[in-house]
Amino acid sequence: MYTLSLGVFASAWAIYGCVGFAYENGYNFLAYYLGISGTFLLAPILIAPILRLTQEYNLRSLADLLAYRYRSQTVGALTTFFLLVALIPLIALQIQAVSGSISLLNSEANEDTLAFVFCATMTLFAILFGARHHDVRKKKHDGLVMAIALETVVKIVVMLSIGGFALFSVFNGPDDLDQWLQANPQALDILYTPLADGPWRSLVFAFFVAAVVMPHMYHMTFTENTNPRALLTASWGLPLIFLVMAFAVPLILWAALKMELGGDPEYFTLAIAINANSTVMATLVYLGGLSAASGLIIVTTLALSTMCISHLILPIYQPTTQKRFTYNSLMWLQRLFIGLIILAGYLFYLHLSDQRSLTQLSLLAFFATTQFVPALVGVLFWNKANAKAVTAGLATGFTVWIVNLYIPIVSSFIPSNSALISIDLSQEGNNLYASATVGFLVNAFVFTAISLLTDSSQEEKSAAETCIIDHLHKPQRWELTVKSTPEFLAQLKKSLGEKMASRELETALKELGMHRLETRPYALRRLRDQLETNLSGLFGPSVAQEIVDNHLPYETEQDSGSAKDIHFIESKLEDYRHRLSGLGVELDNLRRFHRQTLHDLPVGVCSLGKDGEILGWNSAIENFTNIQSERVIGSKLDQLKEPWNSFFQQFLIDSNTHWHQKQLEVDGKTRSLSLHKAALGNQNDSEQIGNLVIVMEDLTEIQLLEAELTHSERLASIGRLAAGVAHEVGNPITGIACLAQNMRYDTQDEQTLEAADLILEQTDRVSRIVQSLVSFSHSGKHQQIPHEPVDICQCVTDAIDLIRLSPKGKNHQFENSVEPGLSVMGDSQRLLQVFVNILGNARDACEPGDKIHAFSESDSLTATLYIEDQGPGIPPHILDRIFEPFVTTKDPGEGTGLGLSLAYSIIEDHYGHISIESPSRAQQSFGTRIVITLPCSPTDSI
Repeated sequence: MYTLSLGVFASAWAIYGCVGFAYENGYNFLAYYLGISGTFLLAPILIAPILRLTQEYNLRSLADLLAYRYRSQTVGALTTFFLLVALIPLIALQIQAVSGSISLLNSEANEDTLAFVFCATMTLFAILFGARHHDVRKKKHDGLVMAIALETVVKIVVMLSIGGFALFSVFNGPDDLDQWLQANPQALDILYTPLADGPWRSLVFAFFVAAVVMPHMYHMTFTENTNPRALLTASWGLPLIFLVMAFAVPLILWAALKMELGGDPEYFTLAIAINANSTVMATLVYLGGLSAASGLIIVTTLALSTMCISHLILPIYQPTTQKRFTYNSLMWLQRLFIGLIILAGYLFYLHLSDQRSLTQLSLLAFFATTQFVPALVGVLFWNKANAKAVTAGLATGFTVWIVNLYIPIVSSFIPSNSALISIDLSQEGNNLYASATVGFLVNAFVFTAISLLTDSSQEEKSAAETCIIDHLHKPQRWELTVKSTPEFLAQLKKSLGEKMASRELETALKELGMHRLETRPYALRRLRDQLETNLSGLFGPSVAQEIVDNHLPYETEQDSGSAKDIHFIESKLEDYRHRLSGLGVELDNLRRFHRQTLHDLPVGVCSLGKDGEILGWNSAIENFTNIQSERVIGSKLDQLKEPWNSFFQQFLIDSNTHWHQKQLEVDGKTRSLSLHKAALGNQNDSEQIGNLVIVMEDLTEIQLLEAELTHSERLASIGRLAAGVAHEVGNPITGIACLAQNMRYDTQDEQTLEAADLILEQTDRVSRIVQSLVSFSHSGKHQQIPHEPVDICQCVTDAIDLIRLSPKGKNHQFENSVEPGLSVMGDSQRLLQVFVNILGNARDACEPGDKIHAFSESDSLTATLYIEDQGPGIPPHILDRIFEPFVTTKDPGEGTGLGLSLAYSIIEDHYGHISIESPSRAQQSFGTRIVITLPCSPTDSI
């Protein structure tokens, strides 16, 4: 569809004028087809770079492109004015072609009246296709593209049909044509003779340039392009279309010569059908000419009306607080200019009144486009070019064009031969082409000379970096005076009004994927650029630049003015890398390697610009701070969330360059962090001077390991002490117990017996404590455990039976739902001790009648045992230390606090894991769950 829409280049001159041009200039007519074919065959070199600029910066016309590159309203205004003057004759040509074909079909028709009706119809269609919606900045008009593509199909069918009609109806096929050419060699001489001395180079060059510069071609090639890859298809598809159309021209000419047609050769295409009395073919040719003329007029007026508004009206009547444009007013303004441009074409047509041929009017417009070649060279290839050179070159070149071409064709005045820019056009021959060449050369000379003699402004240099092929734009990292998106809206509505400002801001935020409360300096710079791009489509680049410069300016004093926007450059390099080759590819791979290395370092790295803007934030520091790089890159350090904001700020103002194991409270947990800072840059690297890099290490785990090691050593010391105490206390207690037992046998005194029982009870308690100390002192030594299967279900049953032997154990409900036959590897007696301790603690925590439930889960590798009670639970401040020795929830004298610590050691010796959850379920506030995981025995796992 896109390739067919580019067939708009084939105007009414391609249907009618080319045949007349071939009659007078022979095979020079092929320059028309070779010029545009050459342009699109070189599309990857010439068209693709312009397409990149137009889509990235919303440059909807040649005037937009030149005004953006040279940062000059004057350049945009001159371009618009000269194209308007040059294209009015081309529009008049289309009107003349349609009215002339009507007069051939019906000699009684009033040509001027029909021409006016045709112009009025074209005005309506142009408004329908391009100025119907309030959003006049809508970049793509799918209906227009489809309509122009359909017209191209009609033109192809018409040329093939009339060519076939000439070959098989006027002639009796290829053999008859060959015989006729042999019998009439002058028919071939008409084509070959002018080629020898003709100005085919000038013609090919003019049509080559026109394929890009003509407003209708620029509009369809760049503005309406929705897929850059479509250029690849157009690079061969469009030359093929014009090759097919060119094939019919000699056939039509030879058919007219055979039929000895009189009249204007430019209408031979229609005349052979009329002379052959073929109403169908005549109607088809007329429709082909009508579609060709209407397509060019519609697209050209749309493009020119946009240019006139952006570069002739808005620079004079700019939006301000007192005078604002709305979308609706811009839409009606464009409709007005569409009507005025077509009216100008109609008046030009009336003025000529068949005094000039279609060829003269066509060449007048095509040669005018060559005046823009120097400016385009400056856009794509030469960053030394500046606005002063373009202005002087265009003014000089168009003066030559107007004096030597425009005035002689439009009027009967012939300039004298007294000046360099004036060539005598009273003679026939090549003076027309020589005059066009002189105008181009004068333009090029003035453009080159002034560019070399004058300097470009800083804005022009920056724009040149953006536009030059194979040159990467490196914007400055400047700070805006506005600090948030709400401030953007407050500033923009001063000129645009609240409704338009709000809509433009919302559109830009959506296109960039930003939220409405963005404050990062980097993001605000990108937002400003996007707003300028969008407003460029609405008002033109010059007015858009003035709006953002006035309302969204950068800070007056730029301390970091020499610093490049590193993050933006890197993002552009990602898009640019496919265009690299040779050493550039290797350097880019090296850059990627170093950046990836920095990003994957196990220590956190944060790099800062001299203004405090965050330029780098690697993955390690993301994990430490839980702040993603996408949210922090381009922001200021003081915009970080707490506690990181204060933490980094204090480190930056501290005279020390290192902090070792600094404690920081993060999300309720204490982190141990070490920080280091260093300044970057040297005197030979002015862009880096003042930049800082901060390196952060998270030593929390290392500190925890050190604390755990210290704690383990402390527990080992406690264990040795406990063993000694148990040994020293055990012997006297045994003696006391023996004496108390003897007292029971040696006396019948009740008081003495009661005292003996009390002594035995207390010595028994002391013995249990001593035994606990002995067991604790032996724990954690990873003693050799008997490697035999242990039935967990039976082990829990035995533990429950032992608990029930005590008076307190009889008043509780024990439920064993452990999977029967579930076995693990270990020591059954030591595991029984674990379960007795845990079930005993559960019994002590529950009220009489409460249920204590044991159940299990298992897979091929592990068995998990759960023991739940309905007690009050464990306080949170104790839960974290519950497995430490001498930590207990019981009242003093009720427990030693060694049971769970001992259980923890035994489970570890069995290569298992034990944990406690309290409350036992999320939806309740009571109960405790013990979770024990042990490796299954090999038989059970199989």
